[in-house]
Formats: sequence, structure tokens, C-alpha cells
Amino acid sequence: MQNIILKKEHLTGGTELLSEENGVYKIRFKAEGSGISLPALKSCRERYLCFEMAVRQSHSAAMNLAFYGQAADPDFYVRFGALPQVKAGFCFDLNWLDAHILFPEPEAGTLKLVCHGKRMEQGEIARAELQNAPAFHDLTVEISNLRLEDERPRACELEDAKLVDSLGQSKQKSWPGKTQNLQELKNKLLQQLSEKAAGYPFESWTPFGGWKEKKLTEGNGFFTRCKKDGRWWLVDPLGYAFFSIGTDCVGLGSDCRIDGVEKWLDWLPDRSDPVYGSMFVDYARERGEGHRKGQAFSYMKANLYRALGDGWEEKWPDMIIGQLKRSGMNTLGNWSDERILGSADMPYVTSLPAFPETEKMIFRDFPDVFDKAYEENARRCAKALEARRDDPLMIGYFLRNEPNWAFVDNLVLADEVLRNPQRTACKERLIGDLKAKYGEIAALNRAWNCSFSAFEDLYQTQKKVSERSEGAREDMRAFSRKMLRAYVEIPVRACREVDKNHMILGMRWAWISDPDLVSGWENFDVFSINCYAVDPTASIQNVVDLGVDLPVMIGEFHFGALDAGPSATGLEGVLTQKDRGDAFRYYVEKAASHPYGVGCHYFQCYDQFVLGRFDGENYNIGLFDVCSCPYEEMMEQVKACSRTLYQVASGEIAPVKKRAQSIPMVAY
Repeated sequence: MQNIILKKEHLTGGTELLSEENGVYKIRFKAEGSGISLPALKSCRERYLCFEMAVRQSHSAAMNLAFYGQAADPDFYVRFGALPQVKAGFCFDLNWLDAHILFPEPEAGTLKLVCHGKRMEQGEIARAELQNAPAFHDLTVEISNLRLEDERPRACELEDAKLVDSLGQSKQKSWPGKTQNLQELKNKLLQQLSEKAAGYPFESWTPFGGWKEKKLTEGNGFFTRCKKDGRWWLVDPLGYAFFSIGTDCVGLGSDCRIDGVEKWLDWLPDRSDPVYGSMFVDYARERGEGHRKGQAFSYMKANLYRALGDGWEEKWPDMIIGQLKRSGMNTLGNWSDERILGSADMPYVTSLPAFPETEKMIFRDFPDVFDKAYEENARRCAKALEARRDDPLMIGYFLRNEPNWAFVDNLVLADEVLRNPQRTACKERLIGDLKAKYGEIAALNRAWNCSFSAFEDLYQTQKKVSERSEGAREDMRAFSRKMLRAYVEIPVRACREVDKNHMILGMRWAWISDPDLVSGWENFDVFSINCYAVDPTASIQNVVDLGVDLPVMIGEFHFGALDAGPSATGLEGVLTQKDRGDAFRYYVEKAASHPYGVGCHYFQCYDQFVLGRFDGENYNIGLFDVCSCPYEEMMEQVKACSRTLYQVASGEIAPVKKRAQSIPMVAY
């Protein structure tokens, strides 16, 4: 073990050391972002960086452990989150620098971890820093026991505290609308139940939520698409124009992670309880060192039972569908409860339950696409579509969500084929293509500025091939596009064989990190992206500018504030719940005004758990809180947006101009 002593000369960007007492450093980071230099990480032999930290603000904090090469920006960094006002232990595995993992397992009492950037060798590290992410004010934290360890240490003993009340709400703050007791909860949910029969509030909407004033086709009984006068539309089963507005995760999954933090809860039933015992779920997120046996409990289910009694499971679908329709939403978004898809009278999107994999993977979750097993597994995965292929309420399905491998900007997949030591089908195909192109190894050496003795040398691990010459880069990018096209075409072909009625809605890219990612777009019916921004039109236009002539659907966006619910904003931050509503309306109307925009799905229906969901996110992003109560100011703007949505989409009226004031996100 190597203890790390912090000194004033380690502070960067205006960071202040406020005090040091008994090994506890009280530090103030600057709002715009500042840091603590950690020179010991440049040449250490130890594997783990560990410390305890307490955030002395009223909300969570987002931090970075950043590693720099020769550039001004970090080559690789781990973003992580910390809960407010309690000390917890953090442990970072320096093996993550090889970029093999995107979401490491967080320690109990801590929040989400995300690895960003490209792979680094330890010898490439010029400097390393512990930093705060930019915030809307300075950040004060206390750090202790900063050290490097050879072996992974035991979990830190958490402080004695009560952070969560019996309803699953934060005890660290109050806000208008917070449910105060069980009787108030009952009153609120019984009122919602009485409104269950409410339909769409607009006479101009069809039973599917389409627009009666714009008939586009005769209708074929299923959702489809239509381009008219340079504008893309979705079309409902009756043939009317349809803009998909909805929310993801309409379900009551056990998403409150409680393993290791039980002492922070006011109430947790016994697992043997005949009612509440079924509301626990055990799961495993990651494999390997650092894995925790996950356990979650659904406060949402418990609250519904306590308010509505026996039969709550049958009452909830009508209640939530009624609430969503009353607000003007016409779509159940991705990851919604399978039991209400097709049974509730509301259109929906879904995902292929599993995307095909192979035994040998190229990089992260990118499969060996030229392995015959990829095609076989694609056919197996596609069989899941049989159950819903005749459902007229299904708009379409996504092939998958946010491939992990694409989080590395400008990743050259063919480089990873040659770096990967395994003898994959992709490697065989790539070497075969190179032999066919160059004929002799001498010709390849001239083009690549290399000195291979034979093509067989390429079976040995090769690093950063695309950086060796312009010729090598052209070859690697060309083969990467070939892999990407196979990645798309093979599962699409399998899915079309099973379900010819529904649209394929694309891959839900987190962002277009490289222009080559649109390869194979012609195979989709709709191109999908997840777009966290104030205004999505630039991201939609970027897809169009890359040559994609398809309607564009946004699978995820959200806005969070810090005045209610959990203690982090999510990926787009505003000040208040009212601002969340204003931001929602501005975003959706901007998307609808774009001639390629055909849908926006808000992420997500319910707030995340105040101590973190399965992976540690704890965002105030729900339309409803953990008690199933709506954020009224948010929902008022959702309805106002829906009321004129089709007029905005058709160009009859302009989108609203009012924008909410943004703040730097508190997210991980």
C-alpha cells in the first residue's frame, strides 16, 4: 500500500485546501471545474486507487478521475458520483485504462461509474487528476485515506444515517407536493384511479393518437411512415399523421438498489413477508472482480399496495395509462412493462429482447459479425418478435440501445480486430481482404509504412494500425464500414423474416461518435438516436447531413432539477420543476418542427431511487415520483405541448420560444 499525501502544489485550477485535520482534507473545487494532481498514478505498481469522500453540499456531486497524454483534454477518464452529506468509500481499478469496460460496478453508498475515452497504456500517462465536473457553484468535499493498494480492499463501513423515509423518498429535503404520510398517499392515488377512464383530451386525435386533420394513406392496419412535401411522418393504422410522444420505462420494476445501504433506510420489510417479499429482486450486473451481489426493492409497488390494497396490480395499468393520456401522451416508450404492451389501449414501441452476440467479441459488446454464429444467433433473437407481429398497437421495435463500443469517439473497429489476440472470423476476413488487395506483403508494407515478413504476422496483436499511415487508415476504416454493415444487415434480415408488419426503429445511438456509424441505414424504417440537449434539432440535422433519408425518432431525453425528489439532475439540468416543464415543451416542439423529426420519448416515467438504481443513477427526471404522484408543473407543460403538437409539426404554428434556464448537469 502507498499512502498519498496531498500538498498545496497538487491543487490545480484554483482548487483550495481549506483545512487538514487527522488525515481529513477539506477541499473546495471551483464551479467551472478544478482538480487535484495525482502524480503517483504515472508510475505506480499498485492496481487500485482508493479513498473516502463526503460531499458537503445539499445535492449529489459529479467527479472525474482524468488521465492525460500529450493533449490538453484527457485521453481517458472515469466519471463518478457521490451522494450528499455522507461519507462513502471509492475504489478505482487502474486496469480500466484498457477501456474494456464502460460501466464498472460502484461501491455500496456511491453512485454511477462511467469510463470515457480511448484506451491508455500506463506509460502514456503524462498526468492524472481528481476533478469536479463543472457545476453551478463551488463544491466542498472532505477526502481521507487516499492511497494506492495492491489488492482490492474491503468495502468501507458506511456512516450511521437515515436518508430514505418509509415511502422511498429523500429525508434530506422537503418540497411542495412531497407525500407526508400514508393517508395522503391513499388520497392521491385513489384520485388517480378515479380518472382511469380518461382518454386523449383532444377531439382532433384518432383513437391511436394520430391527427384526424391530416390523412396520409388509406391505412393498412399497422403503423408505417410516409414522406410528403419533404416532410417525414409516421402514419397510424388508420392512415393519419402520427407524431410519437411518450415516456420510457412505464413500469414498476424493482429499481431501488438497497444492498449495502440498508442502514440508510427507515423501512425495509422482511424478505419472507407474504406480500412484500415478492417486491425484492436479486441480480448481477457485472462479472469479475468488484462485482457485488445486487439486491433491489420496489418502493413503488409497496406504495401502490399500501394505498390501493389487494388487486393493486390490476388497478395500476388503468391508472397510469389514464394519467398519460390525460397529459396528451400517445406512446408507451421503450422498457415499459411487458404486461401492458398491447393490452392497454395505447400505442407502444419496444426492443428486440436480445441482440445477437458471439462467443468471441471484437471490442466490448461488438460481436464477431462474420462468424456464422452471429447469423444463427440473429435468427434465434428474431423469433421473439413472433408474439407481437400481428399487434396493431405496436409502432415498431428498436434492435438495441446505445451499443457500448460506440461510446469511444472515432473508434476504428478494424484496429480492434487486429489488436484483439483472438483468431476471430473478422480477423480472417480482414487478412483475406488485404491479401486480395495487395497480393504481396511488400506492397502492404509500402502502403502501411510497416515491415511485416508475411501476412500471417497480422495474426499477432497489432496496436493502432490505422495511425501508421494514410493507406493503413483507409484500409482500416473501409473494413470497419464493412463490419458495421454486417452488424446491421444480418439481424435486420432475420427480423424481417419473422415480422413483416412492423417498422424497425434503428439502434438508439447514444450519439453519432463517428460518421461511419450510419452505415447500413437503408435497412431501417426509422433512424433513432438518444439526444440529451436543450434543443435536438442540430442532432437530427446531423443525421440528415450524413446522408440518412429516414424519419428520425429520439428514444431518450430528459431534464432534471434539484428542488424535489432525488439529489441529481440527470444529463440536462434546470433549476425547478416548472423549468423542467418549460424545457420539455421547448425540446419536443423543436423536434416536431424539424421535417425529419417524428417522435420524442422522455426518459423516464418515474424518478430514479434517491440512493441510486441498479447502476447508481439517482436522477430527478420522472414525470412521477416514487409515490406515483405526478410533478404537476411538469405535466401541465406536457399537455400544453401536446395540444398544439400537430400544428407545430405541420408548420401551421411556430414552436415556443421560451427556454428554461439551464444549469450544469449533476450526472454521472
